Amino acid sequence: MKIGFIGLGNMGAPMASNLVKAGHEVTGFDLAAPCPEGVAKATSAAEAANGADVVITMLPNGDILRKVAAEIIPAMATGAAFVDCSTVDVESARAVAADAEAAGLLAVDAPVSGGVGGAAAGTLTFMAGGSDAGFAKAKPLFEIMGQKAVHCGPSGNGQAAKICNNMILGITMIGTCEAFALADKLGLSRQAMFDVVSTSSGYSWSMNAYCPAPGVGPQSPADNDYKPGFAAELMLKDLRLSQMAAEAADADTPMGQAAAELYARFVEDEDGLGKDFSAMLPRFEKRGRT
Repeated sequence: MKIGFIGLGNMGAPMASNLVKAGHEVTGFDLAAPCPEGVAKATSAAEAANGADVVITMLPNGDILRKVAAEIIPAMATGAAFVDCSTVDVESARAVAADAEAAGLLAVDAPVSGGVGGAAAGTLTFMAGGSDAGFAKAKPLFEIMGQKAVHCGPSGNGQAAKICNNMILGITMIGTCEAFALADKLGLSRQAMFDVVSTSSGYSWSMNAYCPAPGVGPQSPADNDYKPGFAAELMLKDLRLSQMAAEAADADTPMGQAAAELYARFVEDEDGLGKDFSAMLPRFEKRGRT
């Protein structure tokens, strides 16, 4: 396929590279980041989109997505697919999809899970919203860039799945870190804590696959001084998106709200900026009950 790729940052660049390696013709655009090897450089987002079978965007937020969409939709050919892999608010995803569909395009919102490592390895999971036809057109590209793609329903449902998943992740990571800090104060070794919880009813991805305690469980950012695999500020972004969605849907999410408030304090008022989201553990280690 001829592919336009807009947004060549830490995630977009390796995703575009994997499409090139699979034999696709990729033209890229980014305001700041360079094009990876094999990706032709466009001078604007519209140029990257012009004549493409599929245009993929990987952008920071909904406002930027809306601006880019307004630029590229008129440049795209009828029947082409607009696949947005950014993580944005559901309202923006649905508004952009409606504009794309009105212009005769196939629209897919397909945020990802797997981080920079998954983007480089081609093992991302795509959570896709949009029509059956849009998903079918994008699926061969998802299979190159990732290991799994789930069609979650109509436009916006990909974003809904992503923010619900990451709300659970933020909540469970906080609970895991709190429990390790409590175990420390009770004289329970971290290894014993892990051995019990990882095989008992308290097990979770945060404990079993991404343990926040250094030297316990599989390798994780905790074993690399909490250098980010998934940065705390990105978790904060996703938790805030979950609360925007909850407010719009009149959903009661007290744990999600509490998690968003705690990550906001950690990132904006403490020392969490630039650290992995699992660095909540050393935060709790240093604190007593208030």
